[in-house]
Amino acid sequence: MSLVFASIVPHPPILIPNIGKEQISQIENTKQALEKLEQDLYSTQPEIIIVISPHGEIDPFAFTINQADEYEADFENFGDFETKLKFRGDTILMALYKEKMIKSKINIISNKKLDHGTAVPLYYLTKHLNNISIIPIYFSMLDSQAHFEFGKDLKEVILDSEKRIAVVASADLSHCVNEKAPLKCHPAGKIFDQKIIKLIEDCDALGIINFDQELAEKAQECGLRSIQILAGIISDIKCQPDILSYESPFGVGYAVVSINVNY
Repeated sequence: MSLVFASIVPHPPILIPNIGKEQISQIENTKQALEKLEQDLYSTQPEIIIVISPHGEIDPFAFTINQADEYEADFENFGDFETKLKFRGDTILMALYKEKMIKSKINIISNKKLDHGTAVPLYYLTKHLNNISIIPIYFSMLDSQAHFEFGKDLKEVILDSEKRIAVVASADLSHCVNEKAPLKCHPAGKIFDQKIIKLIEDCDALGIINFDQELAEKAQECGLRSIQILAGIISDIKCQPDILSYESPFGVGYAVVSINVNY
């Protein structure tokens, strides 16, 4: 079994204690869900975590795989000059199976500095995985079907590997859910979040691929493409999603989803 774990997680920097401070209490459900997810992930004993982030080096016309020997992350852009993270890279997996991703347009980079879309989830999910290797991946601006096909290509790589691999789709949902939102509140925000969560609950890959793009744009989301790639990865695999939490205290939808994969 090479795919041992899959999940969808949010990435607000406010989850980092030195940034959020007392405000973390307002997203306690999300924090507790991530702590539960961390336990679930640890129990699968992964060797590699693939993180799909919306905030890395986005190439509009290609999917980006960030391959470095090691990575580092900090949160200085958010006022935290103390929290530092370091991770090992895995430069072998994608190189060995690059031919399996020939259908997708791929851009290979090597950047040791991690974006917050990758770093925030890893802060919570790797607390007890000291020797874990990671592979950061960034989506493109290609269409939904391209993201799904790229996910299917990644699945071939994962299933052919002897490594125990976990996949984390880093995805905040709508940024205009209510009046506390960083962007102007819009009815599409709440509708988007409700619809995407229902599709995830139902494991409805087709619904996720064919999601109403106009609604997504009005909702000002930043995670649909990450979820579409994940949908490709778990396509044709028996899975059971569990919505551990959903809340939007700051007007941005935060969902934590554990996906039990069996095949």
